[in-house]
Amino acid sequence: MPDDKKDILFRPWKKLKSLQERNLRLFVTKHLYPFSPYYRRLFDKNKIKPGDIKSVEDLKRIPFTSKKDLVAVSDEEAARKNLDFILQPNKELIKKYLPKSELLKILCVKILKGDKYLTACLGKEYRPVFLTATSGTTGQPISFLYTKYDLDNLMLYGKRIMEIFKVESGERAVNVFPYAPHLAFWQTAFAGFSSNLFILSTGGGKTLGTDGNIRSILKVKPKFLIGVPDYVYHILKTARDQGHKMPFLNSIALGASRVPKGFKRKIADILTSMGARGVSVLGTYGFTEARAAWAECPTGIDVSSGYHTYPDKEIFEVIDPGTGEVKREGEDGEIVYSAIDCRGSSVFRYRTGDLVRGGITYSPCPHCARTVPRISSDIVRASNVKNLKLSKIKGTLVNLNNLEHLLDDTEEIDQWQIEIVKRNNDPYEVDQLILHISLSKDVNKEKFTAKLNQKAVSISEISFNKVSFVSKSDIRSKIEIESAVKAKKIIDKRPKV
Repeated sequence: MPDDKKDILFRPWKKLKSLQERNLRLFVTKHLYPFSPYYRRLFDKNKIKPGDIKSVEDLKRIPFTSKKDLVAVSDEEAARKNLDFILQPNKELIKKYLPKSELLKILCVKILKGDKYLTACLGKEYRPVFLTATSGTTGQPISFLYTKYDLDNLMLYGKRIMEIFKVESGERAVNVFPYAPHLAFWQTAFAGFSSNLFILSTGGGKTLGTDGNIRSILKVKPKFLIGVPDYVYHILKTARDQGHKMPFLNSIALGASRVPKGFKRKIADILTSMGARGVSVLGTYGFTEARAAWAECPTGIDVSSGYHTYPDKEIFEVIDPGTGEVKREGEDGEIVYSAIDCRGSSVFRYRTGDLVRGGITYSPCPHCARTVPRISSDIVRASNVKNLKLSKIKGTLVNLNNLEHLLDDTEEIDQWQIEIVKRNNDPYEVDQLILHISLSKDVNKEKFTAKLNQKAVSISEISFNKVSFVSKSDIRSKIEIESAVKAKKIIDKRPKV
């Protein structure tokens, strides 16, 4: 069963790393290689023996897995690929691949307890009973299955997140993540179950609508509000505009999207204007393939402690996205994830496609003293880095996340959306960036546009071809703030050639 020792995240890093590598060896030899069709083939193809993987440094021998290994082109292929990543023990695999010491333990259980007891134990540990799935915003949704063992881990991760947030037993929260088979919603729900925390899960905008969510918050009077950044911002801004006060609400936990400092300040300012004091706006990081999420500990609005990881359950690496070389502590690169204590759908040396500035830090957290590795909160999606050809003879590599941060940090902007189009909708014409914004205050639009484009050029070497000022209702409709799992902030409308 998943282990929860209260002080485990405060142990000296040397002891934590020793535990991590012990769990790595056990997982590879007892679970991953024997029972994962995909990874057993991968190991055999590359002449890797499970006993060869003894330390984190040995992971370099194992080829990466990425989303392309999970994505299918047909329903039939999707079913096969899903099964390929699920741990699937049976009598033949147990006899053939498990170490002799494990076979002896199983034999003893069988003799003492009988076949039915042994079958029930294996079913509880390995039989899938639950799933979450990717949202499909960047492609086909992919399902990841959980066994009872994995659900116990999800409970444990939720408990750890609440401890990192310094949530006390008996406090109240409202969860406005969309009700769906998505990790963010269920991680939040399980966090409440495991922490004796009352959480009202409203289902987000599609279920109750914004007014219904506001009524729920006013009735429950939670200390915590948890949800997708843009929708939480929309709820709070609407509540303020309606004249409501929320002095009880001073802690916001955000997930499913990056949370820049400027955005945190906007939310803190809204809450302060509604009577809240000592506001904390905390980010989380998670992805479906890990079936886990990680949290920042409370700091000032302008400071991030980084995401506190669980080294007894996983290994994170940061690599050069071009060469695959493992980077050193604190260096930029792509995040790679390996589960070392899971069942169900299991990924190993998985390239997340997430690029992190500041990499991983191994020194104790200066804010909470936990000794676990911490991932910098400055994370961007690799898929958001696009090559925008601004003329027929010159191309510019643009990190759209830099433009996101600029727009989120601009005080005068309420909500925004970027459209990437082709001039005259001609696939062979130049690319153009159209910015739609609603304003939070009156400005000289001509001067504001010039100043905004000047800043855009300084951080990305491009400017917006057109800035369109729209109403708050129009921008809400464009980004689908109440109906989409994530607000549609960047839309690529370029026609396919």
